[in-house]
Amino acid sequence: MRTARNALTPDALEMLQTIASAGSFAAAARKLNLVPSALTYRVRSLEEALDVLLFDRSARRARLTEAGDELLRQGQQLLLNIDAIANRVKRVATGWEPQFTIAVDSLIARPVIMDLAEAFFALAPPTRLRFRDEVLSGTFDALVSGRADLALGVTLEPGNHAGIRAKPLGPVAFVFAVAPHHALASAPEPLADELLANYRVVAVADSTQSDSSMSVGIFGGQEVFTVATMRAKLDAQIRGLGIGLLPEPMARPFIDSGRLVVKQTVRSAREARTQYAWRQPGQPGRALTWWLSRLESAETRAALLRRGH
Repeated sequence: MRTARNALTPDALEMLQTIASAGSFAAAARKLNLVPSALTYRVRSLEEALDVLLFDRSARRARLTEAGDELLRQGQQLLLNIDAIANRVKRVATGWEPQFTIAVDSLIARPVIMDLAEAFFALAPPTRLRFRDEVLSGTFDALVSGRADLALGVTLEPGNHAGIRAKPLGPVAFVFAVAPHHALASAPEPLADELLANYRVVAVADSTQSDSSMSVGIFGGQEVFTVATMRAKLDAQIRGLGIGLLPEPMARPFIDSGRLVVKQTVRSAREARTQYAWRQPGQPGRALTWWLSRLESAETRAALLRRGH
């Protein structure tokens, strides 16, 4: 006995479309170069496999039942999907990766990433593009674990990992900033560690899935408010919910508008040296090649770190 899966073939769906558009079994049989009895047999076999009636036999025309109408709608989409898959496979055979995943650190300017994605999609590639939001060591961990093909904003030293290469992306300066209504806004400078430890610090959670998570600028015993993204950290500090270091490019508009106050601390200002890293397969795919070619531009690298988030 035929099952529904065996019966629902592209040929069967195309037969259904032909009957519906022709308006009768006889007209459809002529289009399909079949005798009417052969077409009727095929339709009945399909109905038996699905255990439904697809056509109303009481009408003079080949009128679809509700079940038949639904099968026709879904079948048309399925045929389009089959065509799309066939075209996709042909294009992937030309060297494009089926999927390309980029781990994007919270230091990276999102508008610039979207500009690059727009330019990438303009090529009409068959590659599915995926971005992963990562923080601190999670950015590189996503690459090492195979969850990403390219990592932007790596702050760890990549070291010697087989199959992974890295290049400098650029430096990011950090500033210690508080809200103007925070108690430390009027405190004499430079601010000592002993003073800072008395106030809540806003920290971004490390997104790594390994045991080697990082924390930056937190003193032992200090109260910590942990958020998921650098943007959330910025918002928390603007509200006066805590203190901490912020990327200068991200904080600059709020410093200029007076919503944040930069304070000097005893510790020297921090500067993160970021890199971009990628998994180096034997034969690089066209998506990886395209993104690496864009990152060769000093202007692009600078924009990723300096333009608005």
